[in-house]
Amino acid sequence: MHNRRQFVQDTLLGVAALLGLSAISTTSATAQIVALSEPANGARGEMRYPVPPADGVNFDTKNDVIIARAGDSAFAFALACPHQNTMLRWNAKERRFQCPKHQSRYKPSGEFMTGRATRNMDRLPIQLDGTTLVVDNTQEIRSDQDAAKWAAALVKIPA
Repeated sequence: MHNRRQFVQDTLLGVAALLGLSAISTTSATAQIVALSEPANGARGEMRYPVPPADGVNFDTKNDVIIARAGDSAFAFALACPHQNTMLRWNAKERRFQCPKHQSRYKPSGEFMTGRATRNMDRLPIQLDGTTLVVDNTQEIRSDQDAAKWAAALVKIPA
C-alpha cells in the first residue's frame, strides 16, 4: 500500500512540476510556480539555497521546500498546504500563495488569509550563512502548536 501511495504522490508531484514549468512561460496563468530550484547538497535535512536577490518564490519539489523572499525577509515553507497536504502555488499577480484544491490563500510570509485552512503555512527552520539560506526540511513548524517559534522562523537579509 505504501509503495502505491508513494508512486501516486511522486507521479502527481511530477505532473504538477511539469504544469508549473509550462505556467512559467505563460503570462496569462494566475497561479503558477515561479521557479524550480534545487539545494546545493540535495539531501534531506540541512539544505542550502542562494539568497534570492529580490522578492520572489522558488519551489524545490524534490525536497518539499518553498523559499520566499518578501522585502528584507526570507522564509522557508513546507511545500504542502496545511489543510489537506496539496502542493501550494504562487499567484504572482496577486502576490500570494494559493492552494489549488480548496482555494486557501496565504500572504508571502505564510500567514493565512482566507479559505478552508485553519492555520498559517508551515514554516521550516531557516538561518542565514553569508549569501546562503540554510534550511532544515525535517522540522515543520506549525503556528498553532508553537506561535513564537513560527514567528521566529525567518531571516532578515541585510541591505
